[in-house]
Amino acid sequence: MTADTRFAGKTVVVTGAASGIGRAAALAFAGEGAIVYAADIDAAGLAATAAASNGQCRTQITDVIHTEAIRDLMDRAGAETGGIDVVFNNAGAGGERAGLDTIEPAGWDHTMALLLRSVAFGIRYAVPHMIGRPSTRNGGAAIINTSSVAAVGPGYAPSAYTVAKAGVLQLTKVAATDLARHGIRVAAVQPGFINTGIFTSALGLTGETEAAARGVIAQMSAHAQPVARGGQSEDIAQAVLFLASEAAAFVTGTALIVDGGLTVGPRHSWDPATPGISDMLDTFKATAE
Repeated sequence: MTADTRFAGKTVVVTGAASGIGRAAALAFAGEGAIVYAADIDAAGLAATAAASNGQCRTQITDVIHTEAIRDLMDRAGAETGGIDVVFNNAGAGGERAGLDTIEPAGWDHTMALLLRSVAFGIRYAVPHMIGRPSTRNGGAAIINTSSVAAVGPGYAPSAYTVAKAGVLQLTKVAATDLARHGIRVAAVQPGFINTGIFTSALGLTGETEAAARGVIAQMSAHAQPVARGGQSEDIAQAVLFLASEAAAFVTGTALIVDGGLTVGPRHSWDPATPGISDMLDTFKATAE
């Protein structure tokens, strides 16, 4: 099968498909032949995704905070096409920004429901439609979950977001073991500093202010990691397609970091302009002599 038709005849569900990583993934799957069920709470964004998909995207308004909405989405995709081959549990936002010293229960619970519980029940309600799906190499279907580089440790995102995304990694491992008997693979992708609207929406920016902020963020992201350009939604989408494809038939229970090297080490390990400990010791020695 050629690269541009490797998902021909497959049914793919993508949440958070109205913008950013979800939109890029939905269009990439559609471009390679899949029937894509694109879900989001943003009706206008979903319509734009569908319009760009050459008729391959079917849309459904879905608020993943509500588990019954997730169930309805999976049941529709399974009923209309006979089953589901790939699920990309991607919907999310920045969540509650307060630290653990000030966060309130409602903010914590909302963030966990949006970023972690939604993934668990995306898996739960998709599985009945994924069992027994045909494949020439791995005999089954694939589930991909969006985690984050924030899961590797603090400092990349607000506290509740960081904990939820770390939970997605553990959930991915547990799901991989639970679902192996059904021939279903489960993996995660960990995006780094990607140019999407998640940053400006977390700050509540709109209109011209949002546009200006996106420009500043794009400029910042080009210098945030060893790969000297801003990360794009398409970078993550291509990683997701690999994990969902038969090229990754021996990959399950793990995560792929796609961050341009953001997490490889402290900045001085790759940026010549940033002094490291050795540089500081040399400076101290020179001044002391």
